[in-house]
Amino acid sequence: MSFRFSDPGLNHTGSIRKQQLLAQNSLHERDGFTLSRLWTDERYRGIVSQVGVVLLVALALLWVVNNTRTNLDSRGLEIGFGFLSDPAGIGIGVSLLEYDSRDTWLRAMTIGLLNTILVSAMGIVAATILGFTAGILRLIPNWLVSRIVATWVEFTRNVPLLLQIIFWWSILLSLPTVHETLHIGDSVFLNNSGISAPSPIFETGSSAVIIALAIGVVAAWSLLRYARKRQAATGETMPAGWMALGLIVGLPLIAYFLSGQPIGWDNPEANRFGRLRGGFTITPELVALWFALSTYTAAFISEIVRAGILSVSRGQTEASSSLGLSGWQTTRLIIVPQALRVIIPPLTSQYLNLTKNSSLALAVGFQDFVGIGSQAQNQTGQAIEIVFSWMVVYVSLSLLTSAFMNWYNARIALVER
Repeated sequence: MSFRFSDPGLNHTGSIRKQQLLAQNSLHERDGFTLSRLWTDERYRGIVSQVGVVLLVALALLWVVNNTRTNLDSRGLEIGFGFLSDPAGIGIGVSLLEYDSRDTWLRAMTIGLLNTILVSAMGIVAATILGFTAGILRLIPNWLVSRIVATWVEFTRNVPLLLQIIFWWSILLSLPTVHETLHIGDSVFLNNSGISAPSPIFETGSSAVIIALAIGVVAAWSLLRYARKRQAATGETMPAGWMALGLIVGLPLIAYFLSGQPIGWDNPEANRFGRLRGGFTITPELVALWFALSTYTAAFISEIVRAGILSVSRGQTEASSSLGLSGWQTTRLIIVPQALRVIIPPLTSQYLNLTKNSSLALAVGFQDFVGIGSQAQNQTGQAIEIVFSWMVVYVSLSLLTSAFMNWYNARIALVER
């Protein structure tokens, strides 16, 4: 065993030497700036290197802009969004707004943007429901069900999304032709041109039904919030779910009949050539894209949900069982709320992926924002402006989705004391 002793005098001498060095450095700094310090002084060397990188990037961007301008001038093209006021001259199969081929490119691309938002929103809702269901089913004790779900998840995750979109589109195109339309009741028709169903007709007095629906939704939300606070304070439960459903459905129905049934239905009818008129039609392209996006994303969400549930301590389940809670109550009230704190961050990434993957609609001819933009690019030649608009739109949609999910994640986060 060895011992080491420190010399107080030696420590004092080292401290003095350190102070002398610091004083010399400060003296050198006061001496003024010299060119040699640009590569001998670490601080100045870092500043010079960063300025150099910025200059190189600026020069590269300047070269790209100048080269692009030269190429556009040689082809007689100009940069600008003036083409948006020109007539589009194209047809759009699925449109949430009134549209005619004589409308401008601005209106056509607006409809394409709405179609992108439509298929993304539908896909997010369906993928969330299907993904949560599959993630929970994989953890149930039933071996057959869990194995079937696991097989579906692994198969769907490992097949490219583009192939799945084309596969479901091909299946829908193999349905009977227009002349051999399948009937589901008297008002729903199914063929290779899509699914036709009745569309609502809003007449005078329908605003009362819409207002009643809005009131029912607000009242249901308030009731559910009150039920949660009441349960937290007293431990007593109430059938708030059924009561909320009654408010959402019952109030509009009461307003509907009191207003003289102001909302009617436009049923599709077949003409003498077998083609359907009236109602609304969901095209095979939209159905295939929506179904493929939903199932593909749901397969990834199911794994996220499964991991989140497994992250919750098993003691939570045992404690809830000892309190007499059923399996569904344990899952809904104990497991899932705690698992959400693990699920939400990767779930946000899947929502963003689904929104960006919707641009694959071009493969089956569904006219979303990218599809209509491609048609505009082919006819006007304004490739730079259109690609720039694609980038701005998808960045905006992603940031809005991330902002909402971050708000929700902060809302359900654990508050530590």
